[in-house]
Amino acid sequence: MLSVEHLPVLIVVISLLSAFTIFIAGWLNKRFCWFISFATILVQLVMAVFILHHVLTVGTIHYWLGGWSPPWGIEYVVDALNAYVLVILLFLALICVTYSKRSIAHELPYKIVPFYTVYQLLVTGLCGVTVTGDIFNMYVFIEIFSLSAYALIASRGKIALKASFTYLVLGSIGACFFLLGIGFLYSVTGTLNMHDLSLLLPPLYGNKIVLAAFGFFTVGLSIKMALFPLHTWLPDAHSFAPSEISAMLSGIIIEVSTYAFIRVCFSVYTLNFIKLLPIFDILCWIAALGIIIGSVLAIAQYNLKRMLAYSSVSQMGYIMLAVGLSTSTHHALWGGLNPALMHILNHALMKGCLFLVAGAFIYKADLWNITDFTGLGRKMPYTCAAFVLAAISMIGVPPTVGFVSKLYIILASLEAGKFIFVAVMLLSSLLNLVYFWRVIEMLYMRREEGEEHSSSSKNEIPLSMLIPVLTLASLCIIVGVLWLTEIPIPILDQVNALFGLGRYATP
Repeated sequence: MLSVEHLPVLIVVISLLSAFTIFIAGWLNKRFCWFISFATILVQLVMAVFILHHVLTVGTIHYWLGGWSPPWGIEYVVDALNAYVLVILLFLALICVTYSKRSIAHELPYKIVPFYTVYQLLVTGLCGVTVTGDIFNMYVFIEIFSLSAYALIASRGKIALKASFTYLVLGSIGACFFLLGIGFLYSVTGTLNMHDLSLLLPPLYGNKIVLAAFGFFTVGLSIKMALFPLHTWLPDAHSFAPSEISAMLSGIIIEVSTYAFIRVCFSVYTLNFIKLLPIFDILCWIAALGIIIGSVLAIAQYNLKRMLAYSSVSQMGYIMLAVGLSTSTHHALWGGLNPALMHILNHALMKGCLFLVAGAFIYKADLWNITDFTGLGRKMPYTCAAFVLAAISMIGVPPTVGFVSKLYIILASLEAGKFIFVAVMLLSSLLNLVYFWRVIEMLYMRREEGEEHSSSSKNEIPLSMLIPVLTLASLCIIVGVLWLTEIPIPILDQVNALFGLGRYATP
């Protein structure tokens, strides 16, 4: 029987081999592409669930590639943090590939084979970043998923090419900064293994090279995760990419970059370094500014996908504000990294649903602008209902996932004595209400002249697109209730214990 310890490397290898298989099979019959990609990601998701169960019940998984012991060889390390992120990214990848069957056949009928080949490479890169315990290996996988994302955005052609090029330029700068950080650390430690670095760096925390390396990591990853004000690539990329790729970009790609930042902060530099400098205090203020400015810019948009893109800038502010507060809070529920990790899942559900609904409007009637959505609530009742559920989650109506995230970030801010951030969170909810209400009003409260009531079923999107949308919308409520009943908290409890955060922090 296959041991669970082998699954982290199999998740990456199977995905990489699948990408080549899709490309070859596509030459024979392009219909094979979707089935191979769907089956591969489904198998990966099942593996990820087994990994998560093993980590929670047995402990951290260490896998040595080629049998070479670290730090000499590359090591894959899966603990509670990346096991949790791995399940989220593969679940959303499965949802998006399910949705894509009809959507891509409609939008990119002549690019089906390259689309699914590159999509599988994207999933490979994201999985690799998540499971690796080697910082240079993390850089390699960041480049794999970044190059795949550039190509997928450009697949729409026309103005998407400009959006992809902007992302390529800024993403390359971010990757170069990350690589410079790695080079600086290697020059003073001679190792690339994350655990080994965490042991060798403490005596060197005052070294200017080590400090400069952290600066490069922070700026490089801030570009990758579109943290304000380094978000300028994001609005065009999200707006013009195929909708399932917009959902992946917003719902998981920028979150995996956030995971990389958390991993560098707490697994490479450790908590002692973070407390030496006012790093997280500065991060909190930048994040708070991003929350407000992202929301204000979202209000100014009339293109739905662009509005959602600026909303993602604001949502990244939520996550990074929660990360910034993580060293100052000690409560069992909202202490440590709990609010940040909760919002990574919550944002994947909410924004994934919203972007897929935006894609449904484009698929059905080529509608991009909010002003053209008049009466769609009666023509596409299930799709629009899903939009409303995800929108009220973003606003923070109880008992949705967005409510729980905002509540815990507010409570964390109160515990840390940062009352200004409470005001920021409340103001952002009001701004969210403003820009989402415009869409809901157009969907349900405006009527076209001479509009007649007709059967809505014939105007709905195909089931292969509708089921993923309704699944994400339902989870916006279900997961919110689960968070409130504290059922998933033990997963996050292990993460805090791993890094000495929350109630596990030393006085």
